[in-house]
Amino acid sequence: MKKTLRCFVYFFLIAFSLQSCDDKDDVVTSKELQINNFIWRGLNKVYLWQVDVPNLADNRFANPDALDSFLKGYSKPENLFQDLLNKPVSKYPNGDAIDRFSWIVDDYTVLEQELNGITKNSGIDFRLSRQSKDSDNLVGYIRYIIPNSDASKKDIKRGDLFTKVNGTALTVSNYEKLLLDSDSFTLNLAEYNGNDFVTNGKSVILTKTVLEENPILINKIISSGSHKIGYLMYNGFYSEYDNDLNQAFAQLKAGGATDLVLDLRYNGGGSVRSSTRLASMITGQFTGQIFSIRQYNAKQTSTFSTEDLESLNERFVSTLDGNAVNSLNLNTVYIITTSNTASASELVINGLKPYINVIQIGETTIGKNVGSNTIYDSETLTKTKVNPTHKYAMQPLTFKITNAQKFGDYTSGLTPTFAQDEYVSSYGVLGDPSEPLLNLALSKITGNTSKRSQIDKGLALPYFTDSKSMRRFGKEMYIENPK
Repeated sequence: MKKTLRCFVYFFLIAFSLQSCDDKDDVVTSKELQINNFIWRGLNKVYLWQVDVPNLADNRFANPDALDSFLKGYSKPENLFQDLLNKPVSKYPNGDAIDRFSWIVDDYTVLEQELNGITKNSGIDFRLSRQSKDSDNLVGYIRYIIPNSDASKKDIKRGDLFTKVNGTALTVSNYEKLLLDSDSFTLNLAEYNGNDFVTNGKSVILTKTVLEENPILINKIISSGSHKIGYLMYNGFYSEYDNDLNQAFAQLKAGGATDLVLDLRYNGGGSVRSSTRLASMITGQFTGQIFSIRQYNAKQTSTFSTEDLESLNERFVSTLDGNAVNSLNLNTVYIITTSNTASASELVINGLKPYINVIQIGETTIGKNVGSNTIYDSETLTKTKVNPTHKYAMQPLTFKITNAQKFGDYTSGLTPTFAQDEYVSSYGVLGDPSEPLLNLALSKITGNTSKRSQIDKGLALPYFTDSKSMRRFGKEMYIENPK
């Protein structure tokens, strides 16, 4: 009897233990599955093209178990994320991509820093080009040096060329490893002899530090006849610098600026709110009127209240954090652009066009009329009560943006009023009136002839990538507090 009872108790304990394990499996999923579930749940709710991705459809999976089975097929969250995007550039690299800008990170602290211009950086902003159309060899050239960086203390300047890093030739297959993987590296400088790029024996050792880039690179008044022309080179829409931007406009206003050249040639974008504030500083006579309108997917829009719908309208403002916006009240603005001008920069151009005369100088912009917001693993997909077991976050495209006239179809880029390519062989000094693109803008303001004969001839190098694009936030347009 005692033996029978012991056996019964033994089998009962085993059964109970197995049942407890089953119950635990039902309640607690693996860390990886939690992350994958977050990715699917977030994209299913907010992704701009949710309706175009079959695996994001509300009725795609019959029950939670079917969804879990699908999610368990991905051991890397990054692979799942890419597979749930609408023709991402990672899978359609030859021009057929629809989603060119969504991204994911495994540490949202880094993401938050990057969106405010804080990176581990040596201080060189550069562009990489193929040495010839079909070549796998690359040449880099410096566009500008970030103040207070390691590079700002070294013998390197705008227009310098480099073809090697640590003595190794730059190619399409190794440039990321050479330029991104090490905190210290040596640039081997080069020259163009008319036929080839050859190293010139000079080199510069650069060290990366945690660097916060002030996007206001140059702010000055250029006097020409009766014109006092404000020149502002602005390299990123970082909301933490909005007050600094307002102070920059105060200086232009105090200097009696009659005109403005806004240089966005290397500005890949950033905060929608900052772009609205910048537009308000340029103008000042349109307070309360619509600057831009955001459009979300149908699933989100169907849940919006009247108040929510109004919040999709960004309006010109007259105050910034309780202080008056320093507005120039201009009816015309001259904006310098290149093929690296994107997102929030393009929003300024498109958003101002219904109200004032926008004269665009330079090259066609990149064509990013869509934006994002940071998606965290929480019930509300915000940072409130975020899942403490991991730090994954997404920056997927969640909205399209238009101007007050509801125009926003510029995926092929915004075409300049006066076209002029930027050539490395005639770069010039940024902010100097003789610098080719600025010179062209000044000539349109003053009526004086620009020095086009000197700048139409240059070394045209096929674009490959640039330092901002090599960082995930490089061509971003985002909102800080989405509805």
